[in-house]
Amino acid sequence: MGDVDRQRFEAEVLPCLDAAFSLARWLVRDEHVAEDVVQDAFLRAFRYFAAFHGGDPRPWLLGIVRNCCYSWFAQQKRSREFEVDLEDADAPALDGHDQPLTPETLLVQKVERAQVTAAIAALALPFREVLVLREIEELSYEDIARVLGIPKGTVMSRLSRARRLLCRTLADRR
Repeated sequence: MGDVDRQRFEAEVLPCLDAAFSLARWLVRDEHVAEDVVQDAFLRAFRYFAAFHGGDPRPWLLGIVRNCCYSWFAQQKRSREFEVDLEDADAPALDGHDQPLTPETLLVQKVERAQVTAAIAALALPFREVLVLREIEELSYEDIARVLGIPKGTVMSRLSRARRLLCRTLADRR
């Protein structure tokens, strides 16, 4: 890859690093494994950057990250449940509260964030990945369909079911 391609890769794909790590972390549920998966994904993306034909690089890269996660699952010979540390202080922030930061509101936010994080982590992988891509990474239905390699209608039905399961889990915990 020439200098121009490398510079284009750095300019277009490197800004997607946070989204790539977020998706990997949600899928594999382990920060250190997510770092390894993202590193592998970026190496693959760099190697096959010539196949990227422009547009938004985020769905293209997230598709590679997802494939790397599934490769890791296959290597581990377990594709269902992984241990998850629900007390992780670095868990992705999911709250949008604009309350004053008092000790009480910080505690409430921490508890709410832990509950939502635990509820998302408990979702089956097909529901978790579609929910993370839509609600956290804010991808369109079309982009999610491309990342997951499924029809848009399937994305919409999985997302609907994931939201219902998430609401039910959160309601049960309260």
